[in-house]
Amino acid sequence: MKQTIIDTIKHYDKIAIHRHVRPDPDAYGSQKGLATIIQSSFPNKEVVVVGEEDPSLAFLATMDQVSDHFYENTLAIICDTANQDRISDQRFRHAQSIIKIDHHPVVDSYGEIEWVDTKASSTSEMIYELFLAGEEQGLRCTDAAAALLYAGIVGDTGRFLFPSATDKTFRYASELVRYSFDRSYLYDEMYKTSVNIARLKGYILSNITISPAGVSYVKLTKDVMEEFDVTAKETSAVVGVFGDIEGINAWVMFVEEDDVIRVRMRSKGPEIHQVAAKFEGGGHPLAAGAKIHVWEQVSDVLAELEKTCQQQS
Repeated sequence: MKQTIIDTIKHYDKIAIHRHVRPDPDAYGSQKGLATIIQSSFPNKEVVVVGEEDPSLAFLATMDQVSDHFYENTLAIICDTANQDRISDQRFRHAQSIIKIDHHPVVDSYGEIEWVDTKASSTSEMIYELFLAGEEQGLRCTDAAAALLYAGIVGDTGRFLFPSATDKTFRYASELVRYSFDRSYLYDEMYKTSVNIARLKGYILSNITISPAGVSYVKLTKDVMEEFDVTAKETSAVVGVFGDIEGINAWVMFVEEDDVIRVRMRSKGPEIHQVAAKFEGGGHPLAAGAKIHVWEQVSDVLAELEKTCQQQS
């Protein structure tokens, strides 16, 4: 599969690389990291990264602006996205050929070429593996590409603390840090915390409840977010605050937006992605997302999580 991807990349002069909406460091790292590798390896190719901008990730990359005309006779590569509806910039559908590279469980099969590895810690890890497979064929990993891939791996493994970090993950990370980039800068940018977010963490910790099966949750209504002067997008920075608390096996954060209530689920062991699938979502066994439309559905989500934790305890 990796060789097929390399051969396809070689075939196209224009390549557009996409990733999922509401991006995280792995989405940006795999997308821009792959673009940097391709551009460095094949200087005559026109390679762009597209999708919504996330100011908090601008230290990693900024997106390119291209016309619809760009997609004529173009290869689109989709990184880190399990289903088509979540691909940022839906113009990928107009590309001549589509490649999917992802580490999430398959939700939606798309593209002429699909490389899905659910055992990979991150899509950034897969992109580095793609580079290794093509190194003797001319693929080049620059310092800039290494920094991006390292950031993506760090982000999706929770600084190598999550079970998804395997011996291969550590091996690849050890190779990436041999390149010349500022790891301290990456960590500072990825994990810096504003005063408002710190206060919101305090609010969450002060209101924690734990069910008999070890389920905890918090509801972040618009009023709560207004009180702490944080946006719905910024609340993603506090989803891990439950992780170190004794007695919590799984937790969920409900975040009110204009037209939907986002459901962010995490777990220390019970597999929760099937719960997310029941509420218009999905993801990894220990980290998933979903959505509900009215607050009355909160009890339904919690009941499913409670049942899952009891069955898998």
